[in-house]
Amino acid sequence: MAQKKMPGLIFLQNKKREGYNMSDISKDKKLNEYSKKAHQMAKAKGFYDNGDRNIGEQLMLVVTELSEAVEAHRTGKRALLDGYENWIDGTSYGEKEKEGFELYLKDTFEDEIADTFIRLFDLCGYMNIDIETFIDAKMKYNSTRGNKHGKQY
Repeated sequence: MAQKKMPGLIFLQNKKREGYNMSDISKDKKLNEYSKKAHQMAKAKGFYDNGDRNIGEQLMLVVTELSEAVEAHRTGKRALLDGYENWIDGTSYGEKEKEGFELYLKDTFEDEIADTFIRLFDLCGYMNIDIETFIDAKMKYNSTRGNKHGKQY
């Protein structure tokens, strides 16, 4: 069976477009590893104890995390990463590190964005989505599109 040709991909090979180096795509892929780890942790923490998960519910949990990020941003709650890094010793994760997280990172904009990714990674792990491949393909496709993808915003 012949492969379907994708418009624009031949043009993009080894070319830069609008400051985006297409050769940077696919380097040091780790997103599928995060998906696997996030899903394993969700299972270990009981999120799958009742069997299959409702996909709509999982997607709304992503939206909830984004809503929490908006609220953290609105109230100026940003992470104090230097404080956290100075607090922890870097060799283990225990009560001291948990306390440091709660003091410097918990409920901040960055924390809620991380929660969003974790929820998405869990969903990808659950559904066996090779997210690296889909992000790679989508970014290549988007690089062929016009300014704001032909829309007002």
